[in-house]
Amino acid sequence: MMQFTRQVGMGRNVAAALVAVGLAIAAPAALGQAREVKVGLIAPLSGPWARQGELMLKGAQMAIEDINNGGGIKSMQGAKLRLVTADAGDSTEKAKNAAQRFVASEPDMIGATGSWLSSFTLAVTEVTERAEMSILTLSYSDQITARGFKYVFQTSPTAGAQSVGAMPAIVELGRAATGQQLRTIAIVGDNTASPVSFLKPMREGGLEKMGIKLTVDEIFTPPLSDATSMVQKVRSIRPEAVLFVPTNTSDSKLILEKMNEMGLGRGRIPMIGNGAPLGMPELLKSVGKDLMEGMLVIVANWTQKGQEKLIADFKKRTGEPWMTQDSLSSYGDMWIFKEALEKTGVADRKKIADAIRTMDTKSGPANFYPGGRIKFNDDGRRAGAGIMIIQWQNGEPVTVYPTDIALAKPIWPKK
Repeated sequence: MMQFTRQVGMGRNVAAALVAVGLAIAAPAALGQAREVKVGLIAPLSGPWARQGELMLKGAQMAIEDINNGGGIKSMQGAKLRLVTADAGDSTEKAKNAAQRFVASEPDMIGATGSWLSSFTLAVTEVTERAEMSILTLSYSDQITARGFKYVFQTSPTAGAQSVGAMPAIVELGRAATGQQLRTIAIVGDNTASPVSFLKPMREGGLEKMGIKLTVDEIFTPPLSDATSMVQKVRSIRPEAVLFVPTNTSDSKLILEKMNEMGLGRGRIPMIGNGAPLGMPELLKSVGKDLMEGMLVIVANWTQKGQEKLIADFKKRTGEPWMTQDSLSSYGDMWIFKEALEKTGVADRKKIADAIRTMDTKSGPANFYPGGRIKFNDDGRRAGAGIMIIQWQNGEPVTVYPTDIALAKPIWPKK
């Protein structure tokens, strides 16, 4: 009987030892899983929009470094973020194919930021929505969040909201500077999704409501081979301002140089643009300071008062002359994912999406977006997403509106 008792006792000890060993093995495995969380970036890293993708990448990489160096995800025992990337290429088809490969090859990726060009974002989000994976985007097109999708979060005001909200401010700026009402305007832009959304409300009564007549309406498919005929129309009719909405640097350069050649450049006619492409460092290099001077550009995000340290760090670490909205927004997007991970404590796609949907903060990631709040409406649009206006002054695009966060005062270009 004593022998049997000893055997039972030994069996229990062995079982306990095996359980302890099992726990010891399982614990490091669990910790190992918590040490890394994948977040994605899908953007054009080749083709005519590759430079914008590069700037998005630099912003995301810098945020990842800052988050990891700051202790990682504290609710997950200091788990580190790891950025994985996919090249959206130079067409909507390539962007969609890249998204399909991306989702299939990275099943543990919790979410992504992308895809810069609105046309690409529309294609990519068809894929990410089916995969129930969150995607944060600065792309402007109204269509992106008008399809009833549940996993798409648009941090920018839509292009339509930008034109409706910012154009009156610009018109008032012109009136204050000249004492005269802007009466005629031309449109010169491409037919990608964001410019189409931006110009739609202007064509459909927005300009007329402000007392402005549309006298030239020239739309092209990028890339543009020759800008002569478009610019000739602008020169012959002589509108008082030009709504200028291309989406890549080479087209902008071609049009601006042709305008200068025909006597319309160097501040002779006010230029009102829309979108980050018109704040690219490449424009300064390829077009020159004089041709850019005074151009006003409506954007969804840009560096502002209070971000001086972030701007200085970005310049030092990347070698870039300034921080564009592409870099700033992808930087902020990584902090949104961090906020969601801190709340859930687990790298689960659906739970991360739920955390983003219910997020409402005026701190942390909110510091990197105009309006200073991260909260998404049921359609995925950011509540209170602010509009910003930048202007090229002395060879650099600086924030001039809203005035409380502006880094410079606006100047109305002289004819």
